[in-house]
Amino acid sequence: MDVELYVYDLSKGLARMYSLPLMGTQIDAIYHTSLVLNGMEYFFGQGIQTATPGNTHHGQPMEKLHLGQTELPSDVIEEYISSLGEIYTPESYDLFLHNCNNFTQDLAMFLVGTGIPEHIRNLPKTFLETPLGQMLRPQIEKSLSGVTQASAPSSARNWPAPAVPFHGKVRVVNNLPQLEEQLACASHSCAVIFFTSATCPPCRIVYPVYDQLAEEASNKAVLIKVDVSTARDVGMKYSVRATPTFITFLKGSKIEQWSGADPARLRGNVRLLVQMAHPSHHHRQLHLPSLQRPITNFVAYKKSPPLEKLIQKLHPHHEDPRLLSIIDFINCRNASPADTPLPDSLPSFSTYLQTTAEALPRENLFALVDLARLLFLDPRVAGYFAEEPDHKTILTLLSPSEALSSCPYTLRIIMLQFTCNLFLSPLYPDLLVTSSSFKLHETCLRLATSCLLDSHTNLRVVAASLAYNIAAHNHNARFSETPDKLSEEDQVELTASLVEAITQEEESQEALHGLLFALGLIVYEAPDEGSVVDLCKAMGIADTITDKKKIGSLAKESLIKEVGAELLRKGL
Repeated sequence: MDVELYVYDLSKGLARMYSLPLMGTQIDAIYHTSLVLNGMEYFFGQGIQTATPGNTHHGQPMEKLHLGQTELPSDVIEEYISSLGEIYTPESYDLFLHNCNNFTQDLAMFLVGTGIPEHIRNLPKTFLETPLGQMLRPQIEKSLSGVTQASAPSSARNWPAPAVPFHGKVRVVNNLPQLEEQLACASHSCAVIFFTSATCPPCRIVYPVYDQLAEEASNKAVLIKVDVSTARDVGMKYSVRATPTFITFLKGSKIEQWSGADPARLRGNVRLLVQMAHPSHHHRQLHLPSLQRPITNFVAYKKSPPLEKLIQKLHPHHEDPRLLSIIDFINCRNASPADTPLPDSLPSFSTYLQTTAEALPRENLFALVDLARLLFLDPRVAGYFAEEPDHKTILTLLSPSEALSSCPYTLRIIMLQFTCNLFLSPLYPDLLVTSSSFKLHETCLRLATSCLLDSHTNLRVVAASLAYNIAAHNHNARFSETPDKLSEEDQVELTASLVEAITQEEESQEALHGLLFALGLIVYEAPDEGSVVDLCKAMGIADTITDKKKIGSLAKESLIKEVGAELLRKGL
């Protein structure tokens, strides 16, 4: 899809007229920018907001620039924008240091790999470098705050952050491609289309009911609304002759169609549809409070080591300008996360990582991976590298030339921590867990399983954390009744490693907790006739887990009862 940059002048031409005589520097405009893609305008002011292109409170743009095309799916884009919401909050807005142009720069880099024009990005610096600019800064911020952070127009909406797009909300579509995209999202679940029109009074009667049903269904169903008076291509395809009309779909197949504003019939049909799409698993009848919920927190490792010592380990590559720029960025971000723009050297830093990884002594390679771990904590950076072809940089850092068992302890534990942190970005979990041509999932699974039985306790704990993150991502898909992320073969491999690690664990309650939690997440709602359940039965893991109560250092672990006695004994 095309990506356009909309450029506005907040000064309405006054900057061009008066900047040179007053400041001695020509400033053509006070720029506000936004990005337009897929029929929506994205901008930052009162948080991240969206509106119909050209209908924001800024009026019409002074310029429209085509930045390129993105092949990214809509859901990936929305997940990334949602992750940016942690950085671009209403409270973090600063007219000079953290503004709309910083947001469009970050989003443009993610979408098309290039930023917005340099003269727009550098305007605050140009202005503040003049004596008059420094003097006028407070007055300008005050006078423009009403413009830059005005309430959104009725056609706009604030972007929730972080949140899963659409869940619990009616999805409004305006044309046939958008409708087909939403139906594709429900190909393994169910969907309802509500055909309405602006001139249909009976439709308004069921609007509140339809909204309530969408909230009630959450992510178990896709409830769609389409105005056939404007989306004529949709009305023609489905031969809609009256409104309101409803059509339901179950796993991609049409089930029923009816017309009329009957709230009771609408409720009954939608609730029955959801029940047909999502029959309850018998595990939901057990007492499993740790497992009977979506997992919202992945284990991450955010502690920063002394950067000076880390840099010395990169000798003779420690004075490279690309590295120094990244170090400055990390230091600035640690001091003031909201005000730190992405470094200009970011596009070339992947080359530095790859070439340095090949040249460093194996005992110092951990320093480079640790630097990447700190850098990727910023969701903008993680998003940028997620779009790198074949994820070459990450594979270089996580796939040493020698066997993992012969890698230094420090390198293995940092690789595990780095991989755990990748789960913080909405763009990586699928790549790390789901089989694909990128091989990231193989690397991720190999890291976890190869370190679960290590003699170092700390290494086993972090490996258990990675196994937990992998299992949690798969569990969330299964819990929301969408297809598993892990293949059955990978589930069996991970389960076998977890069972063996649990059997041997006799020292660390922390490691046992992670192992039991990961195993529970894999087994919970697994198919009764599947290989995972068969493996657990064959290995008698329920007895092994409950016997851990006899070991003093492990006896207090609460998951022994929940996973061992409840899930694996009663649930299999």
